[in-house]
Amino acid sequence: MSTPSLSALPIRRLTPRDLTFCADLSEDRGWPREEHKWGLLLSAGTGYGIDDPDGNGLIGAYVVTQYGPHERPGLAAIGMVLVAERYARRGIGRRLMQYAVEEAVTVPLTLHATPYGRPLYEQLGFKSIGRAEMVRGRFTPAGPPPGIATRSATAEDLTAIIRLDTEVFGHDRTHVITRLPAFTDQLRVAEADGEIIGYAGAWPNMETHVVGPLIARDTETAKALIASLGTRTDRPLRTDIDVRHEELLAWVKESGLESVAFNAVMTYGTSELPGDWTRRFAPLTVAAG
Repeated sequence: MSTPSLSALPIRRLTPRDLTFCADLSEDRGWPREEHKWGLLLSAGTGYGIDDPDGNGLIGAYVVTQYGPHERPGLAAIGMVLVAERYARRGIGRRLMQYAVEEAVTVPLTLHATPYGRPLYEQLGFKSIGRAEMVRGRFTPAGPPPGIATRSATAEDLTAIIRLDTEVFGHDRTHVITRLPAFTDQLRVAEADGEIIGYAGAWPNMETHVVGPLIARDTETAKALIASLGTRTDRPLRTDIDVRHEELLAWVKESGLESVAFNAVMTYGTSELPGDWTRRFAPLTVAAG
């Protein structure tokens, strides 16, 4: 039997049962396996992949996380675009991304692009609208603690968290936020006068705790939330901060975190992201926007 051409291999929807194949694909490209993150993305979003004709798992995959009404999403984030090393530079990544654009129809798309992936996305019509800086390190508070009260989130806080998140993010993402209590090791809120003015999670990713999402009324509130998470873990922190938040970036670097990389924030079908960027400091994960 002859092996079918790569362009003839079907792209199928992935399910949580494909988690091991997805983690294998990450590992194949030198990424961490990230089963915890893959599990969230495959349950809150929709994964797509191409099976290896030789039966060795997946040769390529990506995940789409949609936001807004289920029947009429207002935004979709693309992430975890991966192609197995043995199939690299053979058009698989382009085919997957073209499929993602076609499937979206009129839904605006966003993604975080590495310098390696950015040229392909630009060729497909994505535009760069901003940058995020990844920082990582052991958190050691710089200066006096911010004077904003924080505490652990409770089940009773979820309604207020979702309301604030929708206002700041620009679209409803209840299906993601309601998974945070199980996904994060810490979920904390900031309060003022009995009102929740910010929230943040810290979730395990290999040897680090990733801070995200980080939604806050202002920079001082964002600092308070990061400090409250960082002083309650013995792991290094990692997060991706919008470069426009210069004061917060300077503070986390004074507090022990170092710059690791920059990603381009890109969109397709819209010239800007919805919501209020001034209160949106870091995503849950760059793979989900």
